[in-house]
Amino acid sequence: MKEESRKTEIPFINSNNLIIVPVSINGNEPVNFIIDTGVRTNIFFSKTVSDLLGLEYTRSLNLVGADGKTVLTASVSPNNHFDLGNVEGKAQTILVLDEDFFELESVIGIPIYGVLGYEFFKFNPIRINYGRQKIYFYKTDALKWRPFGFRKLDMPVEYNKPYISAKVKQVAGKDLKTKLLIDTGANHGLLLNPETTDEIVIPPVNLETDLGRSLGGDLYGVVGRAKFVSLQGLRFDNIIASYPFETEYSYIIKETGRQGSIGSELLGRLELIIDYPRERFMFKRSVTFTNPFEFDMSGITPKVLPTEVRRIYVAKLKERSPAYNAGVRELDEIIEINRIPVDFWELSDIIKALRSEVGREITIKVKRPSDANPEILQELEFKFFLRRQI
Repeated sequence: MKEESRKTEIPFINSNNLIIVPVSINGNEPVNFIIDTGVRTNIFFSKTVSDLLGLEYTRSLNLVGADGKTVLTASVSPNNHFDLGNVEGKAQTILVLDEDFFELESVIGIPIYGVLGYEFFKFNPIRINYGRQKIYFYKTDALKWRPFGFRKLDMPVEYNKPYISAKVKQVAGKDLKTKLLIDTGANHGLLLNPETTDEIVIPPVNLETDLGRSLGGDLYGVVGRAKFVSLQGLRFDNIIASYPFETEYSYIIKETGRQGSIGSELLGRLELIIDYPRERFMFKRSVTFTNPFEFDMSGITPKVLPTEVRRIYVAKLKERSPAYNAGVRELDEIIEINRIPVDFWELSDIIKALRSEVGREITIKVKRPSDANPEILQELEFKFFLRRQI
């Protein structure tokens, strides 16, 4: 902390429960980073931008992409100064991707330049309040006792990653006792890797989909539901569960002994404390705890075109979904939702609207090239009702 204190606070942007903080590196203008407990080191997504910031490099190394196939090269930049307002990081090492990676802007809606991992927070307990959009950063020797109202789980840190134990009741198959990675940088609720144990059974009602975009490739699999996840007796009922397909990367997951991870869709329903020095995970319900877990009910995957003029388009569309049946098509540019121009919508709010309530009517206006003359854009309007797919 910049000033001597028991604790201080850092404001953050909450985008679909992803924690985004502005970080100034070596005195430069702040850029947005995601706080990601699922990674060990700090990562910067653009060599082009890091060169402009004046970062210096000592060596290169290879990283395995999320798809298990893509090999990413990164340059190691040691001894950097990170400024987060009331908190600063001294002598920070950061891995800089040699090939620029800006795809997260298209799925989050704002520019993201990197992630802060275990290396930044390992010496200090942090308390995350998603509702207030604040992180409380504690001195290493503070927070010795569990605060009133919080439950506590052991949180072994293995190879710089935090894990907890949880009970999962499946729709099909026996109850599971699982070892799960705490992953604040992932936007799922529960993820289970079927290749880690034969006891993980994919639910009979499921939907094949891509599970998200991350370094080195898209993740594909199916989504379904689990009856509940229980953390120290606190139950998350009817939770959406992701089941990624096995990849060449799966052997690394097996070696950790974990069966999956919990992500921001679950963590965002809690107020939580991640205490790396004492290897404790403490948590209590937040005001959003009772919100139901829902998946997209429209069939639309919206993304942002990273252009000077902010534009949102239909990146993917499921066949026979409500939006598809109404006439919406892939690559349509969205210009209005429910009579409100898209300029007034954040991407995260559009995603929430498309999974908000069964039976809700959605009116969407789009631009699409004319069949007669592709240079002419026609405006089309469609109506459909949200329908639960899983």
